[in-house]
Amino acid sequence: MKGTRPLDNDEIRQVAACFDGSFEIRNRGLFMLGVSTGGRISELLSLRVGDVYQNKRPVTDLLFDKSVVKGGEVSRAVPVNSDGRRAIEDLIAWHGERYQNADKDRPLFPSRNGQGEKRMSRRTAHDVLKRAFEAAGLNGHLATHSLRKSFAQRLYDRTGDIFAVQEMLGHKSVTTTQKYLGVNYANIKEAVEEMAVASELHISGLLGSAIKKEKDETLFLELALRGYDLSNLRDDNETTAEIVRIS
Repeated sequence: MKGTRPLDNDEIRQVAACFDGSFEIRNRGLFMLGVSTGGRISELLSLRVGDVYQNKRPVTDLLFDKSVVKGGEVSRAVPVNSDGRRAIEDLIAWHGERYQNADKDRPLFPSRNGQGEKRMSRRTAHDVLKRAFEAAGLNGHLATHSLRKSFAQRLYDRTGDIFAVQEMLGHKSVTTTQKYLGVNYANIKEAVEEMAVASELHISGLLGSAIKKEKDETLFLELALRGYDLSNLRDDNETTAEIVRIS
């Protein structure tokens, strides 16, 4: 959904703690699988027990088939981390307790109506998540798509690889992926600082022919404005600084 924002790890923990009631496990499972795999809400609601639980254990890789992917463009496999696997285990146990049935063809996220044969609706998913976001006291535009964006943003923050994020989301164009990712100004500032050639600047009079000495008050002031500690450069009798640059 356009304009929705992602959640960070602390917010994910807050929301996960806000589900309650007889469908607490189902609702928390939907949320945790969403932020752990980046699945669209339509993909998540289309999952069946057998898609996530095989050989009596949670899958380690989840296949989203192109038949339920938006536009039917591409199938993709997404690794399932420990959060996702725990959610699957809880869901399977809940199915057994509530319905005495965890058959592989049953909807993983069943409707409240009936005995678990019908899947949960998108509207219900929206309402369930909205209540959890509100209970957690979170601000900003949050909706079902925030789960997918949370996965994308956290994966990008850890890898810095937009093409990996593109593949995990199943986007045909990296331009679409770019729209999912917010700008973390603090990270950008740190990265830009690391690009600085300050490491190539030596403030010393001990270097030999490999260095070039420049007295430049303008440069001194510029470096000072940028936050460099140049106090040890100033001579009590001078207002200029000697900046030694490697040739």
